[in-house]
Amino acid sequence: MAGHVKGVFQEKVSPFLQRKYVEALRQPAQAGDVVSVIARQYLLDDQETHTVPGERRRHYEAALGVSHDGRALPGLERLYRRSIVLVLTTVCAAHCRWCLRGLYDQQHLNDEEIRAAATYCGSAREAEEIREVVITGGDPLMVVDRLATTLRLFGDLAPAVTTFRIGTRVPLQDPERIDSLLISLLSDYRARIEIALHVNHASELFPEVRGAIRRLQATGATIYNQGVLLKGVNDSCDALVRLAESLRQLRIEPHYLFHCAPIRGMGHHRTSVSRGLELWRAVFNSGLVSGRARPAYALLTDVGKVTLYEGTILAREENRILVQTDHLYADRLRFNPGWRLPASASIGPNGCLRVWYEDGHDDPVA
Repeated sequence: MAGHVKGVFQEKVSPFLQRKYVEALRQPAQAGDVVSVIARQYLLDDQETHTVPGERRRHYEAALGVSHDGRALPGLERLYRRSIVLVLTTVCAAHCRWCLRGLYDQQHLNDEEIRAAATYCGSAREAEEIREVVITGGDPLMVVDRLATTLRLFGDLAPAVTTFRIGTRVPLQDPERIDSLLISLLSDYRARIEIALHVNHASELFPEVRGAIRRLQATGATIYNQGVLLKGVNDSCDALVRLAESLRQLRIEPHYLFHCAPIRGMGHHRTSVSRGLELWRAVFNSGLVSGRARPAYALLTDVGKVTLYEGTILAREENRILVQTDHLYADRLRFNPGWRLPASASIGPNGCLRVWYEDGHDDPVA
């Protein structure tokens, strides 16, 4: 499961990925990038013991806790006005070494906790603008019974929520889990279902994976991708072009290309922000890929996601970047009174948050 054990994020590779990895080792001429893509993403690396200043256990350090009627609500994280994150479980089919929540405490929401979250979204005054719930983990598709309970209770208690976004890598890691039980659940549910994949390289789209994605699409769910720029995996024009073309062929919508967050011990996965911008321009502003297949390049900062546009980067100091957002500090406190300004952030002259972000390095892959 995602989440640390005695401070260590354990290695976990699903049987499906293990089989693909062994097959690729036996037939390297036909395997292409499969060996390196699986190894870089899933195998424990000695470099994880190396940490640098600015890395952290969480990809944001501000208090996100949500409370209702004087009670803390586990699993809920709120940074945005119209959406809220529900961390349903920390169970995963495999452990991505660049995981945002690999060093979180383990958790699994029970019926009472899910009901409390739904009640908050349906009745709390500060939640009246919430229209979508991002169900994540861990991986919600590992606990289909919990997912079914979540959809039912939110449908009963929070009818203003019209969209559920489910973050998952199960189709890539254990495609047989996309079975009749899950398909029936998603097909029968009437609210809008959107499924967020994390496909980072075209080599991950094995025939079994493509079949699982098509089964999900047959339920009527919208499938989109939010990839991560990873050193030694997809930090080249060729890899990003192949990925964009493969996703489009599968009718998977582009969403984000995230710069890899500064999680403790994950520095060997992180390019510089400038390298990411250079690659993004070279691929998506060159005619190599249709604009319809173009994701937004974004940072996961202590105050939320920031898409990089003109004027977003205000300054650089050593290995940090000062980023301007359009998130109003007063607005943040209005809809999440428990939120606290992190040490990395400040309030600009216009009342909007600005935040320091730890940059990566462009050292060669070891």
